[in-house]
Amino acid sequence: MPCQTPPSAPVGISTVVSADSSLTGCKAVPAYLDMIGGVSGDMLLGAVVDAGVEISALQAELEKMPARGYRLSADKVRRGGLSATFVNVELDKEGERTRTWNEFTAAIESSSLPSADKAAALAVFDTLAEAEAAAHGGQKGSTHLHELGTVDTLVDVVGAIAGLRMLGISTLHASPFPSGSGSSRSSHGALAATSLATMAIYQSKGVPVRAGGPAGPYGESVTPTGAAVVATIAAFSPAAMVVTRVGYGAGSRNPDEYPNVAGLWLGDAVGEQDEAGPLHGGLVLLETNIDDMPGELFGYVQERLFEAGARDVWFTPIQMKKNRPGVLLSALAPAERAGTAARLILSETSTLGVRSRPVERYEAEREITTVNTSLGTTPVKVKRLGGVILEVSPEYDACREIASATGLPLREVMRRVQAEAAEMLA
Repeated sequence: MPCQTPPSAPVGISTVVSADSSLTGCKAVPAYLDMIGGVSGDMLLGAVVDAGVEISALQAELEKMPARGYRLSADKVRRGGLSATFVNVELDKEGERTRTWNEFTAAIESSSLPSADKAAALAVFDTLAEAEAAAHGGQKGSTHLHELGTVDTLVDVVGAIAGLRMLGISTLHASPFPSGSGSSRSSHGALAATSLATMAIYQSKGVPVRAGGPAGPYGESVTPTGAAVVATIAAFSPAAMVVTRVGYGAGSRNPDEYPNVAGLWLGDAVGEQDEAGPLHGGLVLLETNIDDMPGELFGYVQERLFEAGARDVWFTPIQMKKNRPGVLLSALAPAERAGTAARLILSETSTLGVRSRPVERYEAEREITTVNTSLGTTPVKVKRLGGVILEVSPEYDACREIASATGLPLREVMRRVQAEAAEMLA
């Protein structure tokens, strides 16, 4: 069954859902996107529905936005020798109305979607806006949307992100984009199989593209919307997993030469295990030295980085050239969110460059559970290694509320909750 990530979850689908979490009722799931025939918004929607998300549940998530004028329907179809799901976004007159970039972002920002979904969707639209500006000239966010202007673009982007979250996916890995061959058409006229906007996304994101080959897709295999979603949120790195299920999302065309589908593989993570616990990759350490920025701005940057999906952000005092005191800003982010975090640092600080390097870390098993103590029902964080409980930590905010309500010292509340929880969980 699809997972339901709490609205308070950190930003981005890269958020690891705690194993066997009592809050989510599901395990973190790695996934791999196999772009067999390419990728588009409707193929991503079809893949998440084929993998287990009910179309009615997806529609309900999308209705958390104020945008209207569409209805989702799903059909089982054949693409070559594969059974797949085709999701159709049916538009009425309101849905066909051309929207602006600001209308799309306002619909996301004013929605009741989880903050993780909002941040990821806004990042995708930022990628699209940059690509359209690069392809057709003009300032980002001021270009005419043409084919991307109707509400189905919003539905494709937010629906794909929400669907991945509903499946409990922790990290999305992806194959290289297939380039396609021949030509395509748009409102701008005849184009190469890879549109100008899609090519701009390839270039700006530095993503891998599989070009040429005798059995590759013909025509436009990757749409700007599909490219923007995958290039923004996916990691193009090897995925180690035990595959448990596969969903196929169908494109509208059905050529004889290849199955026009995108495959979504879901499974259980396989990590290197030793006495220190499993070793996980997929993280990027971002660093920059700053010596010319007011101190109050650093707190704001830290908040924004956490909202953008960073796992941790910290500051270190350093000595810079000309004996000036400075600050080393460090941020640890999932690989698929590193570009967004780096852009945020460049835009919100005075630095001219951000260093980046991949890192791995050993991780203990963790979960948040609730326990019934003499002070009430309280959430605690449980840390395990090899199945053995090493530490039980009371949640600060909950203990603070108890201290305010009872008049007990906060330190005493935390001590009693920790002792009683440790005894009950032993």
